[in-house]
Amino acid sequence: MRTQETGTRIPSRAAIAVLAAVCAAAVLAQPALPASAQNFQTTPEGVVLAPNRDPDRRVRLQVINDRIIRVTATPGSSLDIPRSLMTVASPAGQGFEVSRRAATVLVSTPQLTAEVSGETGAVRFLDRSGKLILAEKPQREFAPTTVQGRSFHTIRQAFQSPADEAFYGLGQHQNHQMNYKGEDVELAQHNMDIGIPFVVSTRNYGLLWDNNSITRFGDPRPYEPIDAGLKLFDAGGKSGGLTATYSVGGKTVLTRIEPRLNYMYLKDRADWPAELADQKTASVFWEGSIEAPSTGVHKFQLYSSGYAKVFIDDMLVLERWRQNWNPWYHNFHLPLQAGKPRRIRVEWSNDEGYIALLHRDPLPAAQQGELSLWSELGHAIDYTFIAGDNLDQVISGYRHVTGKAPMMPRWAYGFWQSRQRYKTQEELVDVVAEYRRRRIPIDNIVMDWFYWREDDWGSHRFDPDRFPDPKGMIDAVHRMDARLMISVWAKFYPTTENYRELDARGYIYRRNVEKAEKDWVGPGYVSSFYDPYPREAREIFWRQVRDNLNVLGIDAWWLDASEPDIHSNLDIEERKLRMGPTALGPGAAFFNSYPLLHAQGVYEGERRTDPDKRTFILTRSGFAGLQRYGAAVWSGDVVSRWSNLREQISAGVNLSMSGIPNWTHDIGGFSLEKRYEQPNAADLAEWRELNLRWFQFGAFSPLFRSHGEFPYREVWHIAPEGTEVYDSLVWHSRLRYRLLPYIYSLAGDTHHRDGTITRGLVMDFPEDRKVRNIDDEYLFGPSFLVAPVHDYKARERAVYLPAGTRWYDFHTGRPHEGGREIKAAAPLSRMPLYVRSGAIVPLGPDVQHTAEQTDGTLSVWVYAGRDGALELYEDDGLSYSYENGAWSRIPFAYDDATGAVTVGARRGSWPGMPERRRIGVRWISSERAGASDLTAQPDAVIDYDGQPVTVRRPGR
Repeated sequence: MRTQETGTRIPSRAAIAVLAAVCAAAVLAQPALPASAQNFQTTPEGVVLAPNRDPDRRVRLQVINDRIIRVTATPGSSLDIPRSLMTVASPAGQGFEVSRRAATVLVSTPQLTAEVSGETGAVRFLDRSGKLILAEKPQREFAPTTVQGRSFHTIRQAFQSPADEAFYGLGQHQNHQMNYKGEDVELAQHNMDIGIPFVVSTRNYGLLWDNNSITRFGDPRPYEPIDAGLKLFDAGGKSGGLTATYSVGGKTVLTRIEPRLNYMYLKDRADWPAELADQKTASVFWEGSIEAPSTGVHKFQLYSSGYAKVFIDDMLVLERWRQNWNPWYHNFHLPLQAGKPRRIRVEWSNDEGYIALLHRDPLPAAQQGELSLWSELGHAIDYTFIAGDNLDQVISGYRHVTGKAPMMPRWAYGFWQSRQRYKTQEELVDVVAEYRRRRIPIDNIVMDWFYWREDDWGSHRFDPDRFPDPKGMIDAVHRMDARLMISVWAKFYPTTENYRELDARGYIYRRNVEKAEKDWVGPGYVSSFYDPYPREAREIFWRQVRDNLNVLGIDAWWLDASEPDIHSNLDIEERKLRMGPTALGPGAAFFNSYPLLHAQGVYEGERRTDPDKRTFILTRSGFAGLQRYGAAVWSGDVVSRWSNLREQISAGVNLSMSGIPNWTHDIGGFSLEKRYEQPNAADLAEWRELNLRWFQFGAFSPLFRSHGEFPYREVWHIAPEGTEVYDSLVWHSRLRYRLLPYIYSLAGDTHHRDGTITRGLVMDFPEDRKVRNIDDEYLFGPSFLVAPVHDYKARERAVYLPAGTRWYDFHTGRPHEGGREIKAAAPLSRMPLYVRSGAIVPLGPDVQHTAEQTDGTLSVWVYAGRDGALELYEDDGLSYSYENGAWSRIPFAYDDATGAVTVGARRGSWPGMPERRRIGVRWISSERAGASDLTAQPDAVIDYDGQPVTVRRPGR
């Protein structure tokens, strides 16, 4: 670090040495600055400044590297704040300069300058040319509060955001949102919602907001019941509420005026009319008018389960169904004029579910679309700014700060078959055997919850009546070249030995037990979750899992309900109480971080126990940094509906742009409407088509996994052999396995190059403004554009092809120029799939599992129109030896002018690496029969021995 003097006195070397000693102790406790210091001091990490406007506060900048700077602003003079749970990077301690220009302090690296206002403490970030990237708004918000005797602040920081900026990331949110500009997102872990406080911008930066409590992006205000911000009128026009009509079997039982529409949580069931004891068969509709005090676009959320519809002025604006025990939010926007009522009607089929209609009036125009982050509890405004030349560099910066993603085992990228659930060991083994008999590729079978005895949750032991030989079951799966993942919960019944051991050490959350809250199993049992925040608790949890399950040869761990979902449908305030107090403080202060610590314990425990075995964790919830623990996430208990299928697309893309590369979803949807359980002919046809369209999408997701409630989800249970649906399911499964060399190379890049598998179109086509809001297309790696079909009976769909390249229809080879929307054919058996010109796509042999023929013939498909390059990544697929350099890359290059494909010299090696490979090359340059024929003969053949070789397209 060098310091430049520009007419302002700076701290002496002695002062810097003192600060260095303090920093070495890990915490910088900054006293009030003397006037002679001119309100800032340099440190070995950056600077600390006391703004003139608020001299009792502090702003600290720490340089992580030349593109990353951490900013911490405290409401007082102490910078002694709790350590970060999400970050692992330390300040560089070098490579930056500190200077002063008038009333501004500058911290500069070769790539970035952060300017801090000496007056307000507000920070601005500029690129190496001096162009503004991002600027804080000057007013930081701190509001003191106390929770369970601990002092905190509610905090907020807003940033300036130009109108042409777009935002992505923030985790997984299933509200049909893609670009978050002008949108509001609450980060609060839930069954289907994953809050990751990392946002990326089309201005090529990211912000990692270091806070563990409930956080809001956009409008900091909570949604409120509709009567809080709107005037309500009943069906007759009288003010005071909506007319609510309760009926059973079409017969009206009760009509009354209700000032709000609210059966949102368990506690709200007390307001249910006594006249309708049977909630399961009851229906309600609310009707009347709403009137706003302000003109603008008002935002609404329908929180519901069961069947629900919303009509505005007799027009249907929202229709949803969710399983009764798992309600969720559904957003819609409505322009309202002050003083002008609009008719509203909400219809709801209860089915023992939940419903609420919430509202938020418009923000002032100056605040609409700004980048704003608010958190319920914190000790400081603490965020890390990450700059890049593109979004890949920004995501790489996120991984630098929060941890690299380890390699998943190769078998993780094969097909996963799951069911809720396999009741006996025979059922499970027979399913794998049937896949092998039918020659449908499979690598993984999943043992879902309740393999234990009914009253033994948390024992981690199989029910001996249904699973008399669990090790024999697992051995049988292994003999068929498949792997087994098992569901392991953080939940315990007090009657288990594991509970008693954890509880004796103070590592069980007690409130759920003290409330004697029973779960849904059998007669209902009292239970609670363990506290993963102490290291010892995590070690005990892993030891219990190790001694009961890992010893059997389990291959992967499914950490379900890791929000934690201690008891569903509690109100948020009660949830905070039941998930704490943690060893670090109140549950409210750590609301979002539970899944991170829980996954950490399993990952670190298995690496200690089996150091040569790659850990695989699937967890329902996640947090910033989760990727460093060998964990993937899935989208929770989604439902078998077309709208839910569509919502998976933007949810998965934004989750991937949040820095977590491995994501999956329940193909076909987890819960389903009753009409699918014993379907008539029409419902059966729709069920099969929905599963097929979801399966096609799943084949081009990072992890390819089928799971759900009855009806069973094995391929032959979805449709009989010989039908178009069955044949397409099998074809897409085989296509996935043929693409394994491409997919595993993408997986290799997630670790070695911090890559992203599921890519928002904006990542590769930042100059094409039309892609910013597209929420139902994405790139699978750099080559494939995927456009899932999400409408029933659709046999074509609109597809926008990004500008700047030619796109080939994967199925026909027909080329299309980018920069326009086309009507893409979508026969039932295929979904629209396009490959960009210059792509080099490696395919492997036709195999039944990922360990078969790893030295087999490669096919390389080259899509003409521009030069291209690819590196084929390989390693042993199972161990951590890649961390010590045991891997190889084979470079491929295509010269479009000459039609030449060059296979370069192999780099690296690993034990068991095939020294020679046979490589067949196909060129795709125009429409041709059999463009996607997986058995097509190559146009040229290479016998590759690791040395460079070139072949040219025939006729060139």
